[in-house]
Amino acid sequence: MNHSSTFRRGLTAAVAAYVAWGLLPLYFRALHDVPPVELIGWRILFTLPVCLVIVAARRQGPDVRAAFANPRVLLQLAISAALIGANWLIFVIAINEGHVLATSLGYYINPLINVLLGTMLLGERLSRVQWTAVGLAGAGIALLLAGALDTLIVAMSLALTFAFYGYVRKKAPVGSVPGLTVETALLALPALVVVWIWAGSPAGSSMAPGSPSALLLAFSGVATAIPLLLFAVAARALPLSTLGFVQFIAPTISFTLGLTVFGESLDPARLGCFALIWSAIALYSWDMLRRARSA
Repeated sequence: MNHSSTFRRGLTAAVAAYVAWGLLPLYFRALHDVPPVELIGWRILFTLPVCLVIVAARRQGPDVRAAFANPRVLLQLAISAALIGANWLIFVIAINEGHVLATSLGYYINPLINVLLGTMLLGERLSRVQWTAVGLAGAGIALLLAGALDTLIVAMSLALTFAFYGYVRKKAPVGSVPGLTVETALLALPALVVVWIWAGSPAGSSMAPGSPSALLLAFSGVATAIPLLLFAVAARALPLSTLGFVQFIAPTISFTLGLTVFGESLDPARLGCFALIWSAIALYSWDMLRRARSA
């Protein structure tokens, strides 16, 4: 496969993955009657078999077994599993509470949090342009302190849990799909306990026969694993700078959904925050593209 076709395949996979992630608020809105903790429990249980099928198809079973056999790697993946589980739960609660714009903001902020983590924990150095971008993002966050604290809490919780998840996964020598397989396997027992408790509750389980939520919950494994598989394909085929631009598709779709489908409003504090964050992202992306061209 030549470079051009590899790039096109990677770009198609990246766009598909981020569009799928951007549309997730619609999926979870359709499941708003399911308690968030139970929803995440079913999501974990249905994601695991999908991951196992993908691992088998890609012959990555030895990678999964190696991760379970290495105590250090297993500990790292246990930490990342807790972080991604918390991120999923925060996201679902935010959607149920009507904070779609806050989730969008969280994933806009995430790349800039990653930059800071790289500086503080990995010894990376920031250019003046990157420090300026971080400063603009900090000013936008400060605006929320004054006028939209609920948005700030949701956005920062999502950004920080996902950024630290990315940091831990960067340190763990495991591929995307094998890593998610181990993470969901580690979360499977708590998830089983959660859904068992809900199944025995007076309200009954959302997976009860005839429940309108059952089919949608069963699809949650596919909705979780397939975009990640597409992302793994894209990450191998695309330059980091291109992937950096494409990642903003997801929060942009969520932002649009928040304003249109979910009917959220942009008060001055939120509007000012988004304006500063967008400026920071534009500056950061320009610097990233400039560096990629120089390289």
